[in-house]
Amino acid sequence: MAFNLPSSVSRQLLLLLLLVLFIGLSAHAIPGCPVNFEFLNYTIITSKCKGPRYPPSICCGAFKEFACPYADVLNDLTNDCASTMFSYINLYGKYPPGLFSSECREGKEGLACPAAAPSTSADDTASQIVHYPSMIMVLSAGFLILLFQ
Repeated sequence: MAFNLPSSVSRQLLLLLLLVLFIGLSAHAIPGCPVNFEFLNYTIITSKCKGPRYPPSICCGAFKEFACPYADVLNDLTNDCASTMFSYINLYGKYPPGLFSSECREGKEGLACPAAAPSTSADDTASQIVHYPSMIMVLSAGFLILLFQ
């Protein structure tokens, strides 16, 4: 049995179905990271940690210098900050997969970061918190625009 609907109605029903699907999927997604790791200065790591040997004392020290100011968000398993940060470290440094996780260990809890606050000489963009619009909001707006064309 086929429905003979005008193409605009068919398109709108398809968009509605896609919107419902995306809303359902995004309800289970891990929220983004409140720190914008894309524009941070990775030269702290890339200038010190060089291959082919990647000396653990130098690489791990540089990694701690870079990552410790963000320890709270990196250790929060309800966001994707850690995977985002490692993606950019590997992008900019072209490091072997798992280099820092396999070499940089100080105990059961991972790396020990100093309790002191980040220095004021740190890059100003490093403390930038970015909030992107929710995927649900973007899709809803797009659907409404298409619906009322």
